[in-house]
Amino acid sequence: MNAFNRLPGYRRSPPGLEWMLWKRLPAMLAWGTAAPLALALVVWLTAPAAGADAGQPGPMLYIYQLLGLVVLNWTLVLTLAIGCLIVLVMKGPAYVADAYPPPGRETGTAPDRPL
Repeated sequence: MNAFNRLPGYRRSPPGLEWMLWKRLPAMLAWGTAAPLALALVVWLTAPAAGADAGQPGPMLYIYQLLGLVVLNWTLVLTLAIGCLIVLVMKGPAYVADAYPPPGRETGTAPDRPL
C-alpha cells in the first residue's frame, strides 16, 4: 500500500522568487554575520582605555549594537527560510487523501446538531 498517492494530472508550479531567495540565504547569513562582527572586532581593538572619556558612550555600546544587528540578521534569515519552505511545500506535488465520509452519510441521516 502506498502512503502517498499523487493526484493524477497535476502539473507542478514553476519555480519563482522563493528559489532565488533560498539560494541566497547562506550568503545573506554569512555576510550579515561576518560584517558586523568584523566591525565590532575593529571597534574593540581600537577602543581607548575604559574611563578615558566619561561623557561619551563607551565602545562597548557600539559592540552591543553590532551584536544585536547580528542577531537581527539571524532572525530575518530564519524567517525568510521558513517562508521559502512553506512556498516550496505548497508548490510541490499534490497528493490525494484517503476518503473519510462524514458521519451519517451511509444511513442518510444527519448527525445530531444543536440549533
